[in-house]
Amino acid sequence: MIFSAQVPPEGTVRDWLDARAQEGGTAIVFPETGERLEWSELRDTAAAMARVMVGRGIGKGESVAIVHPNGKAGVEALYATLYGGFRATMINLAAGPDAIAYALAHSRARFAFVHPDQRSAFDAAAPAAMHVLDPAQFDPADQTALHPLASADHALLMYTSGTTGRPKGVVHTHASLLAGGWTTAVAHDLGPRDRGFCVLPIYHINGLCVTVMGALVSGGSLAMVSRFSARAFWDQADSAGITWFSVVPTIISHLLHGQTDPTDALCARLRFGRSASSALAIETQTAFEKRFGVPIIETMGLTETAAQILSNPLPPAMRKIGSPGRAYGNEVRILAPDMTDAPVDTEGEIAIRGPNVMAEYLFNPDATAATFVGDWLRTGDLGRIDADGYVFVTGRLKELIIKGGENIAPREIDEVLYGHPDVVEAAAFARACPRYGETVEAAVALRPEATLAADDLIALCHDRLGAFKSPDLVHVMAELPKGPSGKIQRMKLADMLQTATAQ
Repeated sequence: MIFSAQVPPEGTVRDWLDARAQEGGTAIVFPETGERLEWSELRDTAAAMARVMVGRGIGKGESVAIVHPNGKAGVEALYATLYGGFRATMINLAAGPDAIAYALAHSRARFAFVHPDQRSAFDAAAPAAMHVLDPAQFDPADQTALHPLASADHALLMYTSGTTGRPKGVVHTHASLLAGGWTTAVAHDLGPRDRGFCVLPIYHINGLCVTVMGALVSGGSLAMVSRFSARAFWDQADSAGITWFSVVPTIISHLLHGQTDPTDALCARLRFGRSASSALAIETQTAFEKRFGVPIIETMGLTETAAQILSNPLPPAMRKIGSPGRAYGNEVRILAPDMTDAPVDTEGEIAIRGPNVMAEYLFNPDATAATFVGDWLRTGDLGRIDADGYVFVTGRLKELIIKGGENIAPREIDEVLYGHPDVVEAAAFARACPRYGETVEAAVALRPEATLAADDLIALCHDRLGAFKSPDLVHVMAELPKGPSGKIQRMKLADMLQTATAQ
């Protein structure tokens, strides 16, 4: 299979893994354990496991749960499921027992791959009839015929965070899953010589599509660790020989405020770092690039679009700080309230069309229909497009603070808070208010040695935003709540802080 920057990948994950195995070379290295997977070894293992799964009676397109952190066994389980023509159902290990139980039941999976460290959590949440697959019992000599496979067949099931209701099961086909890796490879000019750094969990769409599928489609390789460590990040990156990494803004902020620096050799080899999953504060990006000399490419993606929809181009092309960039491999438009195109530089809802867009929400035709306008997927994000085609995100429809009838975008307040050098994490949010309907509050996490007071941050916001948009209260927390991708969960803050105050 040949990578093309002009044409989305054809075929299936099975086809692409076969092609990479034939070409040879390293697929993934694991700095924490010293393990290494060659493409040929990964394909042979995946194929052997898939044949046994067919022999166990698992039907084509049937959900198979994967309850694994990042690691060699988790990658093999993922590729075995995809190679065999089953629907890889990625279980969010950070979601909590209720959400895990819901995903296992809703997916109707009868079989699961379970990491030993997750066995007790799985047993507490899984339906009684669910079977655990043990790779140690698989027979490499098994010659059971695999299910026939096509690009339109289901490949991936991943559940949304469910912060505003029950999680929705996002279904991707082999075509859209591969396209998710392709949009990343096109935007970042990835090739066989590149090695990405996977520190985000592959049970999240960023880790799975940007790094894992990005390496498969581009023919490059990965270094994968079980979790992000600010203390070990640069050493792991250096020893593994990475050329790029994909992280989230909170990781960038923690690295910026950390005490360790990359070696000169690593900085010379690193082509770029990539930021996604939530907006990157302008001040954080500027300070990171100044300190480390590594360009940060801000991007934007969704579970429903197999990760990336927008990206800034690589240097020396024009990056617009504060924008997640322009469309690569798909199309973007801004919808006015009547679902027509909004004029240039006019705010509306961001919509996406392309080969990376999901097939459906599993067993939820009403939610699927509500998410599409024709073949355009509504993202729920507000933004505008400038004359150069760069998108500027102004907020989330569901996160807008409506104070006295006026819309306030939390991101605007976040940017001011991140502008203070002692602020590591920040998020503004709405609090119910009898006078205005909603009022503004914010939560921050500070550098350990910081002596900054909440009133100082309120005063900073007054100076930059005026009194009306400024938070009435700023809560100082040890750490803000985050989802599995590292994205701050803004919608949980009001309830968390209300509970803490009541106690």
